[in-house]
Amino acid sequence: MDGMQLNSPHARDVKYVVHQQTELKHYREHGGTLMARGNGIHVYDESGKEYIEAMAGLWCASLGFSEKRLADAAYKQLLELPYYHTFFDKGHLASVELAEKLISIAPKPMAKVLFQCSGSEANDAAIKMVWYYHNAIGKPQKKKIIGRERGYHGNTVASVSVSGQPHMRAGFDIPLPMFKHTENPNYYRFHTDGETEEQFADRMAQKLEDLILAEGPETVGAFFGEPVQGGGGAITPPRTYWEKIQRVLRKYEVLLIADEVIAGFGRTGNMWGSQTYGIEPDMISCAKALSASYQPISALMISDKVYQALESLSATNGTFGHGFTYGAHPVACAVALETLKIYEERDIVNHVRSVGPAMLDGLAAFQDHPLVGNVRGVGLFAGIELMQDKAMRTPWPAELKVGTTVQDIALKHGLIVRAIGDRIAFTPPLIITKEQIGEMCRRFGVALDEAQKALKL
Repeated sequence: MDGMQLNSPHARDVKYVVHQQTELKHYREHGGTLMARGNGIHVYDESGKEYIEAMAGLWCASLGFSEKRLADAAYKQLLELPYYHTFFDKGHLASVELAEKLISIAPKPMAKVLFQCSGSEANDAAIKMVWYYHNAIGKPQKKKIIGRERGYHGNTVASVSVSGQPHMRAGFDIPLPMFKHTENPNYYRFHTDGETEEQFADRMAQKLEDLILAEGPETVGAFFGEPVQGGGGAITPPRTYWEKIQRVLRKYEVLLIADEVIAGFGRTGNMWGSQTYGIEPDMISCAKALSASYQPISALMISDKVYQALESLSATNGTFGHGFTYGAHPVACAVALETLKIYEERDIVNHVRSVGPAMLDGLAAFQDHPLVGNVRGVGLFAGIELMQDKAMRTPWPAELKVGTTVQDIALKHGLIVRAIGDRIAFTPPLIITKEQIGEMCRRFGVALDEAQKALKL
């Protein structure tokens, strides 16, 4: 155990816990970092060391790590009704109030809300609804679902199948055959010489149309897309991309599911990423910042067109045969409702608009660093592409692990960022201040410089 006391939390963690998205043998042999507490945008490990959490955990701790109102909301609900479900004509008030609130702030008119426990489950449910919908309207052959390379929609068998993450497919016999993938809209990496963003968007839309035609429009049921690709590396879409993608989807009667699990609730400078980019989806999945991640909860908002079909087929079948024991858990719903109240009372969306430029400008200052190729973002959502040759867009050799090196050195300097290959993602808590952004950028600059020296680049 590398000298760790066998009865220490860290030793017991290494011995018993299977860590997600982790190289397991390396973790067993070397261990990692255990967090003990949080305060505002900071977390503290078991030794007391302080870190700026520039990823808000997993893109999700939007109100930071010490919001007492959310703890109080959970406690109050635990005393009143600690658990109930929404099966078999039953329900509870907390789910009703939360559903009403979500419908009232949806980026386009929605009819119903289906609650789950995670973003993965919300997207998995959306996939089921796509299939149920097309069965209900008499088009059972429209079962293929298109995602995007490097897109991320979760880790259930179905949601990871629609995702375009090779490392999450490896060894799992995924994706399932009815899931297809179109191009990654990373303009910086994949545009051709002289190609404008608008022209690149034209090409992306044409590639999608070509895929639909190759598969047969009568077999394609839905398209999944994040307004900004999160797990792909905080990739913002090129100008006019969503306008042109939606035009293709409407042409072939393909449902659009907007995955707002990361982008929703202020991250892009609007309440929804769909508002930022003019997206008009048939279903919207959200999670993470829905409860500021103080409780596990997600929601799938469903348009009236889709819901009417679900209701019709459920009458034929005698039931709507879908559900999870902890979906719409009353404690999670109460915390989510309080979270939405805080967003409004503190005008979180305008706060993001106010401090977002400071983060984007601060990170853009690294554009000329020898390790950096491109910096791009929106609101409090940004990605830095590390590149060996900026002009030629030549990546660093994979064996150098440049992104991981930067991430690990940043950790030593009290900054938690996410390396996604050689892209570094930033999504700090939405409550971050301009002063804290300045310190975040300072620590990152130190990490970049040290990584350059360590790698002898």
